[in-house]
Amino acid sequence: MQVISSYEPQDVTFLLKDITDAKLEQSNEARERAIQAGVHYSEMLPIEYEPSKDYWQLYKQSLTQYKREVAIATGVVGELLLAEKGEDIVLVSLVRAGTPVGILLKRYLQTKGVDVPHYSISIIRGRGIDTNALSYITKQHPERTIVFVDGWTGKGAITEQLITAVDAFNELNGTHISADLAVLADPAECATYFGTRKDFLIPSSCLNSVVSGLVSRSVLNDKLIGPHDFHGAKVYHELASKDVSRAYIATIVGEFAEAKDAITKQLAVIQASDRTVTWAGMRDIITIQEHYGIVDHNLVKPGVGETTRVLLRRMPWKILVKDMNDPSLTHIFQLAKERGVTVEPYQAMNYACCGLIRPIG
Repeated sequence: MQVISSYEPQDVTFLLKDITDAKLEQSNEARERAIQAGVHYSEMLPIEYEPSKDYWQLYKQSLTQYKREVAIATGVVGELLLAEKGEDIVLVSLVRAGTPVGILLKRYLQTKGVDVPHYSISIIRGRGIDTNALSYITKQHPERTIVFVDGWTGKGAITEQLITAVDAFNELNGTHISADLAVLADPAECATYFGTRKDFLIPSSCLNSVVSGLVSRSVLNDKLIGPHDFHGAKVYHELASKDVSRAYIATIVGEFAEAKDAITKQLAVIQASDRTVTWAGMRDIITIQEHYGIVDHNLVKPGVGETTRVLLRRMPWKILVKDMNDPSLTHIFQLAKERGVTVEPYQAMNYACCGLIRPIG
């Protein structure tokens, strides 16, 4: 059975196997030890973070503060896609951060009189994209151009994984799918379509399943996922009373009309700019690794979204912040305080902040 999320059914189709009954959650400490001992992160799930009252308030404040910026970035990406890919596209968002962005793009295109299919599928660092899901989409929409969608770029690892996986899929199947990626924010400078290259707070990055249709991160575990199955995910029905997934979408969509002029202005700036993929984020990571003596680049998680994930799901060592007075990082400071994590200034990066994971041993 496929995953049925709490989103409006017409907004997205999840090509994920429902493994809701599986017991995969482990504490951050247990997961970190297992991951650094060689167990792949996709075989387990973190325990869902229960936001404190103060953190919920910060999420609401961030949504109020950045809803227009998210709407503008969405509109810019939507206009770029129409101009360069045309109307015959199918949006394929990457679970989980890509899903709300895919829905927002679908909704924005509807305001332009264009209705496109939207699927959400799994891609896993080190293991690739769900080829069963990708095959399904190509068979359902042979005449449409696939556009991959994510929330933001961190250091570019998923972009690299996407390029490698799509190339392999094309070679095996004789297809010509493009690995072009569309994101709202591209601080790593590795996406083809973006609303901005500034590292800004996308409020959906502040929460987990309760802003993602109650869907977990994707799972690829041989005990649960067969060779012909889609990758798996759980649905946290027990969190339904705290679910803000539809409300988040409605809030951003409600900004589209008033953001029209700002979208046009920012679109012109983006179109006139140099959109060359530079992989600048990777260079930052190398510098940070050298500065802090970190051997494994997977322990460095740059950008607001990735830093939030580190604080919610991993064992953080310390948080690097470009500007200690940056108001967009209030939720980062709050999470660091709750978890007793050191925050220190570090200006030599393209990101607003960066999370460092504690090496075990």
